[in-house]
Amino acid sequence: MTATTTETVQGNPVLDAVRTHTASENPSSFLALNSGNSTFTVPGADGVVVYRRTGRYAVQFGGPFAAEADYDTLLDGFRRYVREEGLSLVGVQLQRADAERYAARGCTVNQVGASWAVSLADFTLSGTKFMQLRNKISRAHRNGLRIQEVDATEWQDAIATIDEAWLGSKGGAHQLEFLVGQIGGPVQAHRRLFLGTIDGAPVAYISYSPVYGSRTGWMHDLSRRIPDGSPGLMEAINAHAIEVFRAEGVAWLHFGFTPFTGLDASHELDGHSPAFQWLMHALWAEGAALYPAQTQLSYKQKWAPDVLIPEYVAFDGPQASLPAFAHIFRACNAF
Repeated sequence: MTATTTETVQGNPVLDAVRTHTASENPSSFLALNSGNSTFTVPGADGVVVYRRTGRYAVQFGGPFAAEADYDTLLDGFRRYVREEGLSLVGVQLQRADAERYAARGCTVNQVGASWAVSLADFTLSGTKFMQLRNKISRAHRNGLRIQEVDATEWQDAIATIDEAWLGSKGGAHQLEFLVGQIGGPVQAHRRLFLGTIDGAPVAYISYSPVYGSRTGWMHDLSRRIPDGSPGLMEAINAHAIEVFRAEGVAWLHFGFTPFTGLDASHELDGHSPAFQWLMHALWAEGAALYPAQTQLSYKQKWAPDVLIPEYVAFDGPQASLPAFAHIFRACNAF
């Protein structure tokens, strides 16, 4: 059994695993390729486990990305490895199929949020329900917005300028990691970047990462804009990208994971923690200081998603752990 970082792995088995092993249908699986992640493997087993170590915790991203025959081998091996290292395990962004297997091993599993997806086959912005969205998009174009798909390497200075302005407008917020995408690095060629400019000056961008499985397509991932810019920048860029994707025959646009959203008792598994379930609802209602879930969901709902995909957190033990939950946010560099 071995653990290493993705930067030191030869041949990038993580990319091979998330492309090939889609049984859990994790729409965010490409985030496993983020720099700074660590991987765990078992000799002879086809697949990887992706995680980050923070303090005395191993924070796992998704379930094992593994062949069905080797899933249990990797999961059980990773749990042993974590314990041998004197750590505690918490897994986040588990899909339903993952969650059931963790619960069967005595883990405490709860819904932690949801991701959202739009079917592009018959998507259109016409109709009354999209009137406000169309108005915002039109306003951005009237203000001179021009949109193009660009090479991130050629526009890295412009991207850095937008990032700096955006983070500055958030009171010096940290650059989030782990559960959000990146731009650059050895797998950038697999992502797509759409950039908006006004009078030649970059004002906003959206990065899309690939999604594999039965709902193959792209995920609306990292997005930034300059503060106090024209209304409708992000909406106009995403609408443009949708038209490009539709012309290419792309089936789905995913909007990624948002914690504390899409919560429903029907999504919970037997043995879940009622106290943790209450906490998730409380953070949805009052937790904007921790994460702006309501704002994020409002943007996603503008596009009338067709599918809600519940996502889960698993604590390796008989109860939910608040310190373990906090370390998910530490792994994300949230504080």
